[in-house]
Amino acid sequence: MFKTPVRRARASGRPVRYAVTGFVMVALSVAAVVAGNFVWNGAPYPSADPDAVAQRLKDRSDELYDGFALPEKYAADSGRVDTGACYYRGLRSIAHIDEARSDVRSFGLDWSVPDVPEATARDAQRRVRHRLVQQGWKLTHEDDRAEATFRQLGFRFENPEGGDQVDVQWNDSTTTLFISVYAPCGQVPDGFVEYGWPEADWQPKEQAAGL
Repeated sequence: MFKTPVRRARASGRPVRYAVTGFVMVALSVAAVVAGNFVWNGAPYPSADPDAVAQRLKDRSDELYDGFALPEKYAADSGRVDTGACYYRGLRSIAHIDEARSDVRSFGLDWSVPDVPEATARDAQRRVRHRLVQQGWKLTHEDDRAEATFRQLGFRFENPEGGDQVDVQWNDSTTTLFISVYAPCGQVPDGFVEYGWPEADWQPKEQAAGL
């Protein structure tokens, strides 16, 4: 009389153990597929809206030009947002060495201010550096050196929250401030065409307002 309940308990326990084991096997299989995909493809690139990125870089360029606080006679040249190459990640990169992905791009906007004397360039750079530090950007490179034929002044800051960069350079052989703002690689929507991209053009707000 006391053996029957024991047999029933054991009998009713087997399907539960089998179900749990099956669930674990499925979970492990899925995890293995996910891990294998990650190892093969690497970390996925974040999505990027080209128009939004371009606007961000142009707004930042406006802030930099305003931050330089240059006298009116030092006018900035206009610029255009261009895209750069981005490459495969993970083990897949071995099968696509030096092959750029068509669906992933970086973004950069280069512009310059010509005919800036060293003292004026130093003051302008000092103001921009102070502003970037206040905004939480991190200095990643600094250049203040005198070579045999020219003097080089510059720096690079990076935004730790998104990886955007600001690069400012000046040398006395050109007496030109060169500015580059950069956004890291992102996956662009299908059908994105850079040629004729209307959001890519930039000129300082002060100059645009005077047209």
